[in-house]
Amino acid sequence: MALLLRHSPKLRRAHAILGCERGTVVRHFSSSTCSSLVKEDTVSSSNLHPEYAKKIGGSDFSHDRQSGKELQNFKVSPQEASRASNFMRASKYGMPITANGVVPSRCFSSGADLPPHQEIGMPSLSPTMTEGNIARWVKKEGDKVSPGEVLCEVETDKATVEMECMEEGYLAKIIHGDGAKEIKVGEIIAVTVEEEEDIGKFKDYKAPSSAESAAPAESKPQSEPTEPKKEKEQPKATKTEESFLSEDRTFSSPIARKLAEDNNVPLSSIKGTGPDGRILKADIEDYLASVAKGAKKETAAAPGLGYVDLPNTQIRKVTANRLLHSKQTIPHYYLTVDTRVDKLIKLRSELNPLQDTSGGKKISINDLVIKAAALALRNVPECNSSWMNDFIRQYHNVNINVAVQTEDGLFVPVIRDADKKGLATIADEVKQLAQRARGNSLKPEDYEGGTFTVSNLGGPFGIKQFCAIVNPPQSAILAIGSAEKRVIPGAEGQFEVGSFMSATLSCDHRVIDGAIGAEWMKAFKGYIENPTTMLL
Repeated sequence: MALLLRHSPKLRRAHAILGCERGTVVRHFSSSTCSSLVKEDTVSSSNLHPEYAKKIGGSDFSHDRQSGKELQNFKVSPQEASRASNFMRASKYGMPITANGVVPSRCFSSGADLPPHQEIGMPSLSPTMTEGNIARWVKKEGDKVSPGEVLCEVETDKATVEMECMEEGYLAKIIHGDGAKEIKVGEIIAVTVEEEEDIGKFKDYKAPSSAESAAPAESKPQSEPTEPKKEKEQPKATKTEESFLSEDRTFSSPIARKLAEDNNVPLSSIKGTGPDGRILKADIEDYLASVAKGAKKETAAAPGLGYVDLPNTQIRKVTANRLLHSKQTIPHYYLTVDTRVDKLIKLRSELNPLQDTSGGKKISINDLVIKAAALALRNVPECNSSWMNDFIRQYHNVNINVAVQTEDGLFVPVIRDADKKGLATIADEVKQLAQRARGNSLKPEDYEGGTFTVSNLGGPFGIKQFCAIVNPPQSAILAIGSAEKRVIPGAEGQFEVGSFMSATLSCDHRVIDGAIGAEWMKAFKGYIENPTTMLL
């Protein structure tokens, strides 16, 4: 809903009007390119114009507009009426007021230069997203766009997501092209127009920066107290600078100053050989030669190491920040058990022929681990929880995140309600999600809402045992090592060989006490060593 309101001015205005019985319609009229007149009308459901009331009731609210005259119509609640200065700023920069603040929307030119147009901002595509990258533009400047069509692919802090168009029109200007990095949420990335003939008018269009938009709001209240300070401080700096420059002009030749400036040489470090100590071109050249000679000696004595700088992807930077925060703020402790997996391997060998016959995906050891972890969480729900400062939130659903390593970084797609799904369904979902993760095509619903994480480095890499970092806001993560054969002493001096797998549970001690973590590990081990109980 928030995404629809962000991109659709009509829905946003209708939503604002339907949200309160009484409010204020603020119209801005341009008297020139630099000033505007404001008219405020108090309206309610009883005194609305019949035509407006009809359109509002049918969720098809529209507003009058005349290019070059009326800039904007929008409705706000009475509580927002005191924020008149915000209304003025919003009008000046083409940003309507909503319950959530100022967001990009349809803009109308105050002069004859620009026709009506839609400014499209960088959307917030995940709860933790503050900035995004443009992976590529699907549409090009001049292309016609329709609701539901993909405009571009945005690389968020979680994955690469397709950004769809919300209104019909033409893509007039792309502000940030393919590969643009670290674009703040809400920053304008493109402009669309209603009429095809208006495309050319945006050839040299430049979007106002966030700093420029904020300037009018800050300058008025702060200008009066800050001006006297600037007047007192500025002459001192200027006087010092002028005396310094005057000294340079007096004791160095113009050519010497230019050469020193081009090579970042401070004139104060050079002794002039000209009349009255004047610095000459030859003095600068001698200084540069001596510096170069010293640099060569230093390089010969200690040659530098060769390296290459690899840019971090958005997902890698976010993962790094989240894991650093987790390790610094969550009191970790670790529980490790060795589970015998002979029966688990046998069950898998019996189920996979049935999967081949039915055309399903083969079941892996990791799929069985996910199922066992989900059932153990059902038995010990205290581990299916999050720390919320004032309380502990215990989840009713068991949603298991599965760690998937890709070239771009670590992804953790989620298997929802894993405790209620069969092994065949889990196997199919895991393989589909892993394929999407490696193709960088996960959607937000593919990785959000997890309550527990499983990371397996045993099967793919042969790692015997490791400790994982808790994935916040979850309170536990299970690390699975590889299976290995061991000799087991038997009765009467006999021996047998069995396969054992290491499992380590990392816990948030604020949520999971040691005894609770041990109880969960006991339940998990029971399902792994008696896997047929998972089928009941």
